[in-house]
Amino acid sequence: MMLIVGTIPDEELPMTTGPVGLDGEYLTAGGQRIPRIQGTGAMISAALSLTEYLKLEPPHILVAGDIGDGKGTRQMYNYLIENIEELSPDVLVLHYCMPYMDLMEKLCRVVESCPKKIIMIADAGAMYAAKGAGLADKFDIMTPDPSEIAFLADQKATHPAYIAHHLFECDSSKIPQQIADAYSNKSAANLLLVKGKTDYVASEGMVLASINQPDIPILETIGGTGDTITGLVSAFVYAGYKPFDAAVNAVKTNRIAGEFTQPTPATKVSCIIDSFPEVFEKYLQKWNGVCAT
Repeated sequence: MMLIVGTIPDEELPMTTGPVGLDGEYLTAGGQRIPRIQGTGAMISAALSLTEYLKLEPPHILVAGDIGDGKGTRQMYNYLIENIEELSPDVLVLHYCMPYMDLMEKLCRVVESCPKKIIMIADAGAMYAAKGAGLADKFDIMTPDPSEIAFLADQKATHPAYIAHHLFECDSSKIPQQIADAYSNKSAANLLLVKGKTDYVASEGMVLASINQPDIPILETIGGTGDTITGLVSAFVYAGYKPFDAAVNAVKTNRIAGEFTQPTPATKVSCIIDSFPEVFEKYLQKWNGVCAT
């Protein structure tokens, strides 16, 4: 089972868990409808696209409404801490949430005590909490964007708001050095996928791959296209791909989908996601050296 965890900016949404389905512009789970146009919803939708294509069990989700007061975040963490051993997911993906380091510490302790290895993937608020708590190296994959890799690289920062000014403003040419710094500071997962104009895949402080083609700059203006990469890499890992191969496949899929759809700033991320099956059909077998185990 793949379990995706994250908040939705809707204070009316109760904590919801269960396998996810698709109904037009909405995801469905536990009797609730969740927009798939941005954030956690876009990530889940991308993961669902691949699991459907490969005829795998759909992702299970744990979501809750949270508009910044932290209530939904605490509900989700407490549920996970109490139930993770029984849930026993193969892949656990932690996404948008308030960066509560104390709850991240409790969750990581419980996960480590589970009888089987759980692959841990983090982005956004969960990644901030892991780094701030000194637990980034407990994760298998993290998927930062350029500002977030600056945060991981800053030894003193415990939250992105406190990144040293010169790091926050740095240009993308400095990302390889920031990757090295993040590993040196023990503030990085086993594998980093840095999303941006150029996508970098790195491990142990070394850049293993950089992907910048096809170059579709407009993708960066569409909310949710970074979240789709996180969803894709998570689903590829769940399907049995090695983390490096999963990361490369994820960014290639996202970029080629942008080429297929020729988006404008008004394009919804759901339009990009809806083209993923065509990308899988045309290219996944051609990436056969990057195949599931």
